[in-house]
Amino acid sequence: MNKKILDLALPSILANITVPLVGMVDIAVAGHLDPSSVASAATLIGGVAIGTMLFDLLYWNFGFLRVGTGGLTAQAFGRGDMKESASILSRAVGIALLCSLLLLAVQWLFVKAAFLVVDCTPEVRELASGYFYIRIWASPATLSLMAFKGWFIGMQDSISPMVTDLVVNVVNTAASIVLALGFTAGGYSWEGIGFTGIAAGTVMAQYSGLLCAGILLLVKYRRRVFQGWRPGDIFKAFGGAEMKRFFVMNTDLFIRSLCFIGIYIGFTTFSAHYGDLLLASGTILMKIMMLFSYFTDGFAYAGEALTGRYIGARDRDTLMKVVKFVFVWSLGIGVGFMFLYAFAGLPILKVMTEDYQVIDMSLKYMPWMVLMPLLGCAAFAWDGIYIGATASRPIRNTMIAAAAGFFLTYFAGLGILRAVAPPDADSSVLAIHVLLAAYLIHLVIRTVYLTVRFRKDIASRVACGAPSR
Repeated sequence: MNKKILDLALPSILANITVPLVGMVDIAVAGHLDPSSVASAATLIGGVAIGTMLFDLLYWNFGFLRVGTGGLTAQAFGRGDMKESASILSRAVGIALLCSLLLLAVQWLFVKAAFLVVDCTPEVRELASGYFYIRIWASPATLSLMAFKGWFIGMQDSISPMVTDLVVNVVNTAASIVLALGFTAGGYSWEGIGFTGIAAGTVMAQYSGLLCAGILLLVKYRRRVFQGWRPGDIFKAFGGAEMKRFFVMNTDLFIRSLCFIGIYIGFTTFSAHYGDLLLASGTILMKIMMLFSYFTDGFAYAGEALTGRYIGARDRDTLMKVVKFVFVWSLGIGVGFMFLYAFAGLPILKVMTEDYQVIDMSLKYMPWMVLMPLLGCAAFAWDGIYIGATASRPIRNTMIAAAAGFFLTYFAGLGILRAVAPPDADSSVLAIHVLLAAYLIHLVIRTVYLTVRFRKDIASRVACGAPSR
């Protein structure tokens, strides 16, 4: 079982390592741009943070394209139903393209509506808007890649999404650096296009990744899955009971995504409320906090693929082994990152920015980073297992409870802070401590709820042969 898990997890981890690094590169590029046209480097970092948050607000709504596709495909794979696997991919990519056209049509309306809610300085707003209007043109590729990634994982193939992710991340890193900061080669020198080059690099990267995914699909699955597949079968994929199941399940996943978005937006906008310095610090902390998740996600993806496979095969004993070993590996990752954050916090911050004000402020909150991995690894592992089981209702419910816990903790904490804080205390600095405590509480709720519900919502249904939803 360890070999099966590692065969699926390690390629995903290798690809995922580059994902936070790309986000860090975008922030680092912004932090190294000439800030003479704006207030400070913190303003440039804030522009990337808010611009990225706008896309998280959009794309997390469509997370079902990966999540739902992966679970359904894994179960079809477990049953040996390759025709249904082909239908699932056609259905997911078709919906991805339709959704992307909708996003392109409403992009200006979305930005205007978003900044009615997002609280930031005018300088940050201008930078973030410019970033958004460039990067939005990558949406057809971005949403389609979500569907491809979920499908590959469901097919027990973590190599293909690894290759695709590496292409996206390498192109994004190189293109963003070159387009934003310029380059010098021999006697030739180009200054770059500045801040907008960060977004343009992302657009180039997403379409490069989509091309790579299409090539991999043709090379690896044209005969195995799509042999005898006809154009008319695409239309058949959008009808019948499986289409209904797809939408019912993804309604739950959509609500789950909204809760994720609410927490993420809350974290960023609450940070922005206290000024550009604390916004920059909060953004960097969020990137550091999520760094470990890209390692545990590798085992969550393995749990997703194998859980779906053995539920499809109705093999309860092997399913329970999958759950056990996924948690052992995830816990090991969590403990490792606790030590990393405890002893290497300052070097990590120095990689992110040269602004010593931002570094000094972020160091005040590093103890919170030490606590996050242990709880986060369990929450992420459960997510993968429940997604593989297509048990959408419990993961919807746990995120509703976790989002409520996050906001209640934050606002209650602020109330207590105002009541007990000394008059000479910096309330803005203390408020970020409250915000990090609220994020920790949301992880606790996710972990406890899914642990309690596992036997009833997944294990017992496999035992009695009932379909999971």
